[in-house]
Amino acid sequence: MPVTDVTTDAEKLTMTLVADFAAPVERVWAAFTDPRQLERFWGPPGWPATFTEFDHTVGGRARYHMTSPQGERSSGAWEFLMIDEPRRFEVIDGFVDSDGAAADGMPSMRMTYEFEVTESGTRMINVTYFDSVEALEQLTAMGMVEGSTMAMNQLDIVLEGLRAYAQGKGTRTELLDDTHVRITRLIEGPREFVWRAHNEPELMRQWLLGPDGWVMTDCVIAAAAGDSYRTAWAPVDGTEGEAFGFEGEALLVEAPRRMVTTERMTGVDGPGTVNDLSLDEEDGATLLTLLIEYPSRELRDMILATGMTDGMEASYARMEKELVR
Repeated sequence: MPVTDVTTDAEKLTMTLVADFAAPVERVWAAFTDPRQLERFWGPPGWPATFTEFDHTVGGRARYHMTSPQGERSSGAWEFLMIDEPRRFEVIDGFVDSDGAAADGMPSMRMTYEFEVTESGTRMINVTYFDSVEALEQLTAMGMVEGSTMAMNQLDIVLEGLRAYAQGKGTRTELLDDTHVRITRLIEGPREFVWRAHNEPELMRQWLLGPDGWVMTDCVIAAAAGDSYRTAWAPVDGTEGEAFGFEGEALLVEAPRRMVTTERMTGVDGPGTVNDLSLDEEDGATLLTLLIEYPSRELRDMILATGMTDGMEASYARMEKELVR
């Protein structure tokens, strides 16, 4: 992971984050000064960022919001104080309301980003300066250290490029913590089509089948937040297994970029999962990222042990081979 150290200093009222990237300084600088690239790593997993304003000049302003799987928003703004391309920039970062005004009860911070040349690429040193011990304690209690670490650990994917990161590597499963799993798969095709393949029943019935020998028997789509969905499968041609299905509700739908749903197996009591699907396109290919939140480590391990990743790979390979055009 790129982040190598995060420390807080109550006497100096600072938080310092250090990360090393295998990319030139100019490439790292470009990622921090292009809002479309920033959106791919600025928010931690589950809270992706959307930049709605970006004036990268001294005195200029950037505005963004991060959206949770449940649709909650946390909004912020930068004011650029100093820019020394490609080595250093400095901003005032603060929480804002929907109109862009400073949010009541929330502190602002001065932040510096420095980019140093190393033998392997670039070292980034990010220092956050707080106005008081209370502000430092308030934001660290809100998870600033963990959130910043997870966000910056996503930057290496952006720097590497989607094809170099994921092409030819199939479906990959990462355990982020006891209850969160991240699944990634590069699809050779445009984002709009991959979105359609997840949201049009006639397309879903052609690829979302897992291993050969199964057919989708039910497919009801959740087109908007609050809608319910259900899917079901059954074995054919003597394939072993019993029919099963899933059902749930859409929590967030932002076509063609993101969709968040709850999921539980039909007819099974107890808590289910929250599935956060996001699609990023680059050079005609789409990186599919599925962040799954489980209610417990035990359920996570039980579901992964069913061969879920292999079944997903069979489906994604089928989509890529038979549908993408």
